[in-house]
Amino acid sequence: MMTIHALFDTPLDKDSAAAPLQRQLHHRLKTAILDSRLAPGSRLPASRGLAKVVAISRNTVTAAYEYLAAEGYVQQDRQGTRVAALSNASRTARPRTVREPAAPPVTAWRLAQIRPTAPPTATGNALRPGIPALSHFPLAAWRRACDQAIRRAGSSALGYGDPVDEPALRTAIARHLAVARGVRCAPEQIVITEGAQEALALCVRLLSNPGDTAWVEDPGYRGARVAMQGGDLRILPLRVDADGLVATEADWKTQPPRLVYTTPSHQYPVGAVLTVARRLALIAQARAHGAWILEDDYDSEFRHAGEPIGAMQGLVAQAPVLYLGTFSKTMFPSLRLGFLVLPEALLAPTHTPLQEMLRGGHRFEQLAMAEFIASGQFSRHLGRMRRLYRDRQQALREALTQHLGVPHSIEGGHCGLHLTVRLPVDYPDAAIAQAAQRYGIAPTALSGFALQPQSQDNGLVLGYGNTSAELFAPLVQRLGALAREAQA
Repeated sequence: MMTIHALFDTPLDKDSAAAPLQRQLHHRLKTAILDSRLAPGSRLPASRGLAKVVAISRNTVTAAYEYLAAEGYVQQDRQGTRVAALSNASRTARPRTVREPAAPPVTAWRLAQIRPTAPPTATGNALRPGIPALSHFPLAAWRRACDQAIRRAGSSALGYGDPVDEPALRTAIARHLAVARGVRCAPEQIVITEGAQEALALCVRLLSNPGDTAWVEDPGYRGARVAMQGGDLRILPLRVDADGLVATEADWKTQPPRLVYTTPSHQYPVGAVLTVARRLALIAQARAHGAWILEDDYDSEFRHAGEPIGAMQGLVAQAPVLYLGTFSKTMFPSLRLGFLVLPEALLAPTHTPLQEMLRGGHRFEQLAMAEFIASGQFSRHLGRMRRLYRDRQQALREALTQHLGVPHSIEGGHCGLHLTVRLPVDYPDAAIAQAAQRYGIAPTALSGFALQPQSQDNGLVLGYGNTSAELFAPLVQRLGALAREAQA
């Protein structure tokens, strides 16, 4: 075993720019204990003696000893200071000749089921789906709403608040949804979340048990799949056609779900609208089989032709539908505010779990959002963005028709922030999307949205929300050239 003198063959660094002497001494002693160079039970020199050896003040040594004792590396009594007996597991450092023990295995098999939703090398934002026109956001108006929220609430908003979050925001959302989306709800039915993804995860925790069956659209939103996998649910992908989710009588009989995830007003990513007949049938079957429908009202605020498509939640009274929304597209993604509208039947059984599971937060942002809605700024912002996105979608359609130069069909409806371009199978979408990253272009491969890809699930999902219209022609020309290079 090393002697205490040998431990300080290299003196402490007394340069003014070095770490404090107390910290250096503490680190050297701790490392020696963990490396077993100072054996368990061995006595350390008295503070006065070690101070003389190291040529530092006794107070510095005393402080280092007290710190080691507080952490449990040494024990102090009337006889002095001795090294504590540590378990092998607690010795994080090892002599270099000893092989490090392996980390415990990851036993949560669900982690292996989760795949990345975008290439990790993605760098550009041009044509990236799901990003709104950030440069057009009214920052001055938002700043005023934030300032007003801080002035009104003051320090009272620094605490946790209501676990299901600010009553003012829930009231503002309820009023907005009633007018804009036809959603029937009272403020107490609304739970504020950190985006739609957290709302989905919350639904899984509240309404399902491991092993339950969940239906998801195919191709569809990959975040829904991740939320279901996180709850150890058995996922059944159902195909989407021009009229939305296809759920047959055989599906209900042989594989009845506990949860059904759908984007009925603007299916993501193909843009289909779930017909009224299918909506009513889905609600009726869900009631008959004790299932809950998770309605993600994706991008429905931005309808570019005709009247907005109403929400399924308000189609019939007491529908078994939980309505999910987010401000990530209508405001900006980093706001991280979404919401969940619970059916009245779930208020009582979920009250205590929600009170215990949630802790509230982001109170100033929520109060600012409530002010932004109540003042009319939110509606005015939506109106401006609808006009902008309508023009950008039309410009992208024209650019694709004129400049893509490969066989294709355009889907995506007249809504939202993206278009889907289907390609023949000899133009591999994943290879095209990967090649586009080199040029700062960020389309998403349509095949990546499918759990059970079919030949028609080949294409590119192109976002136009955060890309200027004058860039569409050269960007589409580049994509066309990349598609021809990748052609099998």
